[in-house]
Amino acid sequence: MGIHMGSENKTKRRNAGAGKHRGSIEAKKARMGVLFTLPWILGLLIFYAYPLIASIYYSFTSYSILSAGEFVGLANYRTLVQDELFWKSIVNTLIFTAMSVPVNLILGVAIALLLNVKIKGIGIYRTIFFIPTLVPVVATATVWRWLLNSNYGLFNSILARFGLGPVPWLASEDWSKISLVMIAAWGIGQAIIINLGGLQDISPEYYEAAAIDGANTWQKTRHITLPLLTPVIFYNLVMSIINSLQIFTLPYALTNGEGSPTHSLTFYVMHLYNNAFGYMKMGYASAMAWILFVIILILTLIIFTTSKKWVHYQQ
Repeated sequence: MGIHMGSENKTKRRNAGAGKHRGSIEAKKARMGVLFTLPWILGLLIFYAYPLIASIYYSFTSYSILSAGEFVGLANYRTLVQDELFWKSIVNTLIFTAMSVPVNLILGVAIALLLNVKIKGIGIYRTIFFIPTLVPVVATATVWRWLLNSNYGLFNSILARFGLGPVPWLASEDWSKISLVMIAAWGIGQAIIINLGGLQDISPEYYEAAAIDGANTWQKTRHITLPLLTPVIFYNLVMSIINSLQIFTLPYALTNGEGSPTHSLTFYVMHLYNNAFGYMKMGYASAMAWILFVIILILTLIIFTTSKKWVHYQQ
């Protein structure tokens, strides 16, 4: 019996030693994991967390790049309410979003459906539609500013051949946003690729069952393709709204930062940028940034709430 208890004690000591060894190995792995992720963690804290928290505080101050400023409470927000250009930029941004998002969604789905057809050389066509997204936005703005020039632009030259008068694309308040929607739609290659991936993820069994029931192409598209593509459409919808509300580079490059004509292309982030780096009103710009955050948050929550009624997932 003594021998038996002695062997049990040795086994316990051996297991305890093995447990401590495993524990030390796990602790070492954890330390190494933290060490390797430390640059990312520091980058997140320094370049994301700190600016985010600091902007909340600065929105209640008169801080500028040149001076520390002082705490002014809600003065920046009260001034924003009285700023006519602030309201103009909000209206411009919302109008552009309301025009651009449906166009981009419909075109993205329609072109993806065409590119999903199995024909010879389809990869070339897919590449052609994706190439515009690789062109820098400033270069895109420069080319389109020439194409839409009221006097010698290519578009008006084509219209003149059909006896149609010149259209003041970027020179008229009535046409400027339409022109911008056209230019933005030219670069929807990324949304097309995402839709194409969603189409190819749909199981062919659905189409085989529909074909047995005698469904034609339109019926398959309406009752199978579009419903099962709604998760991808939902994603593109959310991202398109967020990107449209934050549009900056394209109109800024088109108008050289002026938002002309008559501020019809002065969008919210352009006005924010001008206040922050043009007038050095960082506190004022921080307040604008948080108002934009609230607008985007509200719209996103509304979309997520309604998505339960129209987004369908494969079973």
